[in-house]
Amino acid sequence: MGIKPENIKIEDYIYDLPEDRIAKYPLNQRDSSKLLIYNKGKISKDFFANINRYADFNSTFVFNNTKVIQARLKFFKETGAQIEIFCLEPVDPSDYVLAFQQTKKVAWKCIVGNLKKWKDKILKKVITVGNDKVELNATKRNQDGNAQIIEFTWNNNKFTFSEILENIGVTPIPPYLNRESESVDKDRYQTIYSKLKGSVAAPTAGLHFTDEVLNKLKNKNIHIEEVTLHVGAGTFKPVKSETIDEHEMHTEHFVVKKSTIENLLKSEKIVVVGTTSVRTIESLYWMGVKLIENKILYSHITQWEVYELPNLSKQESLNALLNYMNENSIDEIDASTQIMIFPGYKFKLVDVLITNFHQPKSTLLLLIAAFIGDDWEKVYDYALNNDFRFLSYGDSSILIPN
Repeated sequence: MGIKPENIKIEDYIYDLPEDRIAKYPLNQRDSSKLLIYNKGKISKDFFANINRYADFNSTFVFNNTKVIQARLKFFKETGAQIEIFCLEPVDPSDYVLAFQQTKKVAWKCIVGNLKKWKDKILKKVITVGNDKVELNATKRNQDGNAQIIEFTWNNNKFTFSEILENIGVTPIPPYLNRESESVDKDRYQTIYSKLKGSVAAPTAGLHFTDEVLNKLKNKNIHIEEVTLHVGAGTFKPVKSETIDEHEMHTEHFVVKKSTIENLLKSEKIVVVGTTSVRTIESLYWMGVKLIENKILYSHITQWEVYELPNLSKQESLNALLNYMNENSIDEIDASTQIMIFPGYKFKLVDVLITNFHQPKSTLLLLIAAFIGDDWEKVYDYALNNDFRFLSYGDSSILIPN
């Protein structure tokens, strides 16, 4: 490995973020947020509504169309003790679409709050879905690391698990907001183009987009592509080790259509909206490289392996994927990634990045530092000195490297 993660100290990626700079609530108008423009070392500011001014004609924007689910379920024991179950990802069935379509039972990997109080085998909750009363049961199956495998069953097969969650679940807003979810979060902690359910955290760079902004981009002949990466709770996990080689990166599932790969191959400039979209299309590139190397399509990218793989052209990698998909009549890539992008990584598909401002000591801040180098400090100093709002509900930036 040419780049050694044991040489990357997380203390070099810390900045002072005062509590009052964290945006606790969204602005009334999505595109009225501030926009920091980093263009080849020069920094300026504008409003997000004008982001079309900084996009080249005929470029391609890549959005993550994942949809945040109402992932937090609250049960109460007869004693009054609350037990909260936070659904992370489906286990049985493991396919997201199938899991949401189940009408009798489903099993999910979950984090359980107040686990010690869960003495009874089954937790019960009577809920109202439409005009019907439904009894929802939760049963502990087994432990999976720090998580639990929980089986949910309900006594009315008119309703899918998706409908159950929509009716009783709570929006899983980020823990650093230090508040309970409110009615405003159900709509605003969701992009306007969200489609496929599965995330427990929003791809927040997309929260600023409105129909008006999208229309301005289309009027500039900008092509819109969508990928899906279901954002996991691990996105909020800070790096606690002194060096990043001891940090275990979380796994996230993604889906990319063949038509999207074809358009990425033709695109001269790719503008990616959010770090989740970055992780998706960079992982896609490495899947193509692994396919060329091993003649097998691997469906998972591990944390460090990309730093050992050969560097091929965008054309070689994506053409390999397309040829494989055509030969095997596959319409989309369905895979997962644990990729960790840190300073020294060479981006393969991403030319421009639109992103919010991230937590100190986070893997997302490491990704930003990989993208624009040490200038990340200039960018964050500028944002702090110019009253930008930080984190999920905060302001945005467009990063155009040299």
